[in-house]
Amino acid sequence: MAEKEAQQAAYMGEKTLTEDGRKIVEEGEVEAVNPSFATIMANHKPNAWGKGHVQLYALAAVCFLNSTMSGFDGSLMGSINVLPSYTRYFGLPQTGTASTGIVFAIFQIGQMCAALFVWVADWLGRRWLIFIGTAGVVLGTIVTATAKTLPTFIGGRFLLSFFAQMACSASPLYLVEVAPPQYRGTLAGMYNTFYYFGSILATSSVYGAHKHLPGNLDWRLPLWLQMVCPGLVCCVILFFPESPRWLIGKDRHEEARDFLIKHHANGDRDHPLVALEMAEMIESLRKDPVTGWRNFFDLSVLFRTRARRYRTMLNMTFAWFGQFSGNNVISYYLPYLLANVGITNADTKLLLNIMYALEGFIFATAGARLHDVFGRRKMLLTATAGLIIALAITAGTAAGYVNTGSKTSSSASIGFIFVFGAIFAFAFTSMQPIYPAEVMANDMRAKGMGTYKIVGGAAGFINTFAAPIALTNIGYWFYVFFVFWDLFEFAFMYFFFVETKGLTLEEMDEIFEAKNPRKASTQKKKVKVRTVLGEDGKVEQQIVGKAEA
Repeated sequence: MAEKEAQQAAYMGEKTLTEDGRKIVEEGEVEAVNPSFATIMANHKPNAWGKGHVQLYALAAVCFLNSTMSGFDGSLMGSINVLPSYTRYFGLPQTGTASTGIVFAIFQIGQMCAALFVWVADWLGRRWLIFIGTAGVVLGTIVTATAKTLPTFIGGRFLLSFFAQMACSASPLYLVEVAPPQYRGTLAGMYNTFYYFGSILATSSVYGAHKHLPGNLDWRLPLWLQMVCPGLVCCVILFFPESPRWLIGKDRHEEARDFLIKHHANGDRDHPLVALEMAEMIESLRKDPVTGWRNFFDLSVLFRTRARRYRTMLNMTFAWFGQFSGNNVISYYLPYLLANVGITNADTKLLLNIMYALEGFIFATAGARLHDVFGRRKMLLTATAGLIIALAITAGTAAGYVNTGSKTSSSASIGFIFVFGAIFAFAFTSMQPIYPAEVMANDMRAKGMGTYKIVGGAAGFINTFAAPIALTNIGYWFYVFFVFWDLFEFAFMYFFFVETKGLTLEEMDEIFEAKNPRKASTQKKKVKVRTVLGEDGKVEQQIVGKAEA
């Protein structure tokens, strides 16, 4: 009996060793689109609140302040445009006209011009482009806040938007590249939630100044406040570490490795995630190096293969969808929309602007976390369906008010404007800095973000220039147009948008080389994995074959 037990123990001991004699610590199965990263996360996921991760969160939080610039401007202009002192000073009409539109739309023109220079991020690095952009915003703010004439005011807004675009292009580029893969959606997604933080600052400052300050100070003081957040970033950004992918592209491998050890593995030099990310980055950038000075303006990198054209198509379509789903009309022209349903008091309009921004901040923050839980594609599809329903009801209730004067219809229309804002913020706002950068290869990313900003700026320009005229002339029918446009968006996303959750940036190369990238991104594989212990005591994961069905 004892002899039989000894033989069984010896047999079991053999089963715990690999063919080359290493001890098998654990065996199991993993189901994922790409098992390599999933295996590491299943067995050796770094502590989300480790020292290196917390330091990275702090760096990211400073970069988030750049996002306040877009939100500040959108709500600032929408708010001061209802102030009699502002419109009287520059001779602007109370109702929307082409003059009002150009004051708003010059911001998009400046953004599109600046997008042509995003390649500077490949030349000088991500940090330097952020620095140049934030310093320029301070200059642009001074011009607008001291402007005596409308042309000077418009010129200052052009400068402000030009430099803001540089900083706002480089910031998500930096965040997507420095974020750990498992938290990329959350960390980079939080960036755009601060759009609403800027909006809250703008609407609150206009409301307070209008209530308590005399004369033109009620709109000049909020203009001065536009430099506060970017000014803070400008003071500290050059002390931050550079993106590890940019460092590898410049053959500074040890600096990149040190970054990954400190901020992705919480100081563990032997963590398997460090080895995986370094190997993937080096191989990706070996095949397709970062842009050099000879080809800064060569855009063929975006189109030269089928996979690259697919990536660029996703980047450009999401840029348009993010600015042309009905959202810009509401954020810039909420006071006009409220007037269309019977609310004309300036204080009431400003308070509702503040409430709209606060709601957006709450829902966008929640959405940023859930991108890493549910995935990008599922959230976008669900949200787009919600936008269609909200806009349809908004159009119907606005029509009811216009035709009957019903206060119930007016209240319902305002309510569904807020529902629309919550849905858009939940999925689209937090997604805007992530998805366009994720779908780009390393050597495409800077130029791809420039393309994204040009297309988004074009969509935003059309919206903000045409919206006041359309709202004045066709009213609630403007909502109806966006109902049908959002139906098109839903269909396009369903058939073409890929899922990027749970993959490193380099692992997406395989997805886009597939015959059907959308299908490849959602098709999970089940594999057997084992954890083995080497003679040096280091733990290693091995993928040993397909799991049985």
